Amino acid sequence: MIEAERGSLLRAAPRLAQILRVLARHRFLGALLGRRHWPPPKDVREAFEELGLVFLKFGQVLAMRHDLLPAPYIKELELLHDELPAMGIDAVRATIEAELGTPLPELFPSFGETPLAAATIAQVHEATMQDGRHVAVKVQRPGLQAIITTDIAALTYLVALGERFFPDVRALDLPVVVSELSSSLHRETDFRREAHSIGLFRVALADVPDLWIPGVVAACSGGTVLTLEFAAGERIDHYANRHPEAMPRAMSTLVRLMLQSIFEEGLFHADPHPGNVFILPDGRLSLLDFGNTGELDEPMRESLILLLEAVVKGDARAAAEAYIEVAGAREEIDRVGLLVDMKAALYEIRRTDTKSVLIGDAFDSLLRAGSRNGAHNPAEFVLLTRALVILESMTGQLAPDHDYMKSFRDEIARLIARHFTPGEIKEKTTKLARELERLILDAPGDTRRALRRIADGNLGRLPGLEALGGRFARNLERLTHAIAFAALVIGGSMLLMTPMGNWHDTLGEAMIVTGLVGILMTSIGALRRDRAQP
Repeated sequence: MIEAERGSLLRAAPRLAQILRVLARHRFLGALLGRRHWPPPKDVREAFEELGLVFLKFGQVLAMRHDLLPAPYIKELELLHDELPAMGIDAVRATIEAELGTPLPELFPSFGETPLAAATIAQVHEATMQDGRHVAVKVQRPGLQAIITTDIAALTYLVALGERFFPDVRALDLPVVVSELSSSLHRETDFRREAHSIGLFRVALADVPDLWIPGVVAACSGGTVLTLEFAAGERIDHYANRHPEAMPRAMSTLVRLMLQSIFEEGLFHADPHPGNVFILPDGRLSLLDFGNTGELDEPMRESLILLLEAVVKGDARAAAEAYIEVAGAREEIDRVGLLVDMKAALYEIRRTDTKSVLIGDAFDSLLRAGSRNGAHNPAEFVLLTRALVILESMTGQLAPDHDYMKSFRDEIARLIARHFTPGEIKEKTTKLARELERLILDAPGDTRRALRRIADGNLGRLPGLEALGGRFARNLERLTHAIAFAALVIGGSMLLMTPMGNWHDTLGEAMIVTGLVGILMTSIGALRRDRAQP
């Protein structure tokens, strides 16, 4: 592993020298020499723009991390753009023919030489297929994988150098940021993965009204070329200038599709800016560019629902608990400090008119609160927060009078009703009951076997375990009984939460009573034995 990293760095050496020259020109020299002097924010942005794709994306990732950088740097990095001069038609033709193995005219009898858009990773051309279908062809810039590999190696070295000279920088988790950036760039430059994501979103959002996602033309797509049905509309911000009355409905649709895809399918579009949202001639929305998407597992989705509900209600304690579930409980987290910061972060929500509340900004405040108190914010949560901030910014720009929070409250209420229905609770209760049954049935046997091994001296493989003697056996027995009886109380409580009939309530009450009596009798018995035995 070390040899591989050393080899990557050697190959990146010429590029690293070029990067160091650019950084020195933009007043990074003091920082590079170990002095505590950072360049002005504008120089940081200009250096990243000059260094190209990887550093542009790195700057854009840092611009999302309000929890890591001072506000002046965040504001400047938010100005980073990823537009580049267009590739020539010869380079476009070479990429398409190399990927698809067929001459361009045979694939697309009509192919627009002037791109509709040109960015750092790819550019898009309008075309017509042999069967007359109107399509958009996304063509990747050549040599990106080599550029990414080289620049990531150089960036990794620079981050390690920065942490060596500035120990305080370690708190920023920059190696993790670079690693996540590398993974993100490799995903974005794999058009096969993007095609797969489009298919998932088309299925997940099929029942969202007023929405159309262009389908993939698989026969004319590959790793560096992606052909899609043509979205014959216009950017939502351009459309809004002529039809402002249509924006409240459009924004409600965007909020619904965002939350539905997140919490029901575990998917979300991570870059819903105006250039990726079109209005079709029939008034429907068209969502484009799925190169940057996020995925959430079910436990995180449920925690996020509770977090959203707590933020909307301004409940700091519930928000802190849900946030810890999202970020992952760690011993390093200062829970008291986190709760204090959560209260401060949500105070403005309680005193602000609901139309002015921004969930993305609230999540961003939670990210900062978590970082200050020892939490590690998952990449998915950071990406989701960025997506919500972009969505809210677009809503404020295009529909300033729209009650954004009402859309959120309505959708959250629908999601909670769906995720916490009696059927859902019954399913989870049944699963828990099976686990409790297995625990209760297995525990006495496991306990007897453990006690027998202790008596026989067979558990003494662990150093010093024999010395624990009878007291260890008694404590193990108590622990087993306590778990079993507590499980009965929890299971009974969950059964009572599910309105399934009298027998259901009777069983739940019986489980609770049995568990409580068991806990009480175990405690009394333990007290008597402790008094009677050394």
